[in-house]
Amino acid sequence: MQAIFIAFDQAHYEAIIEVLDRNGCRGFTSFGETQGRGSVKGDPHYGSHAWPALGGAIMTIVEDSKLDTVLQKLRQLDESKPLLGLRAFVWTITQTI
Repeated sequence: MQAIFIAFDQAHYEAIIEVLDRNGCRGFTSFGETQGRGSVKGDPHYGSHAWPALGGAIMTIVEDSKLDTVLQKLRQLDESKPLLGLRAFVWTITQTI
């Protein structure tokens, strides 16, 4: 099993949920509104007067067989709207309870 942490512009939220649903990834945790800025480019997401946009974050655990497909769909979403920003990070899950 793999954990995918997805950090994104809040405008991507529904599309990310759709990617998870269409790929049978039922469980996830949404961290709601988040603040931050990308490490490479893009505007900060601070929810302030100067930088009003906000981000979001989702953590989902997926079966190994679904990982590449989910990442491919997330990559396509990011590429379709490059100014919004979307990043996904993967960790291997060794144990669950």
